[in-house]
Amino acid sequence: MNVGTHPTAATHPGGTVLTSPPQDAPIDRATEAARRLIDALQRTDRGNANLDRVAEELNSIVAHLEQHAPEVEERLIDMWNGEGVTRHDPVTGRENAIAPPVVLEGLEDGSVQGVVTLTLPYQGPPGHVHGGVSAMLLDHVLGVANAWGGTAGMTAQLSTRYHRPTPLFVPLTISGKFISKEGRKVHTVGEIRTPDGEVCVSVEGLFIDKTIPRPR
Repeated sequence: MNVGTHPTAATHPGGTVLTSPPQDAPIDRATEAARRLIDALQRTDRGNANLDRVAEELNSIVAHLEQHAPEVEERLIDMWNGEGVTRHDPVTGRENAIAPPVVLEGLEDGSVQGVVTLTLPYQGPPGHVHGGVSAMLLDHVLGVANAWGGTAGMTAQLSTRYHRPTPLFVPLTISGKFISKEGRKVHTVGEIRTPDGEVCVSVEGLFIDKTIPRPR
């Protein structure tokens, strides 16, 4: 994330949206359809759905997309060309079908927060969120919290505590907050809460002030 162009708590008011908004663009509409497809495949009745026909149609669509796909190196340059708010990550990315996607806001107290309802594609234990998914969400939210706090870094360590199973199908509040920076070490915390305020997952993150150069 390009901190130089990213909104921070020092330069923007509380309530600033830190993730890319939806656009009336074909890529957004196609990705949202793919997101619905992933969810529908998890929920469908395998005995009644005509999945052979579905597979045939999907393979035709995939072949069309692959035919028009540039080389990976060229695609990476296009992905990382912009203001620093990415649209393709697996947590907030509008152009990534596996992203819920989470919408994050920067708050006046220096934290960032978003509300998301996760469904069957993110299931681990019956009716609950996969622990690895929770960690992925928090890792990304902490990165955004660092940027809102005016710094950046790569994940070095996530100390994750699972307090209770995180339920699917309810609005979960995910938050993160930059705490301190000591030399190149950045310390950040975050958590996932249920609608009634119970903490399901909490995390302490250690980040190192280092970035990978953007493709050029």
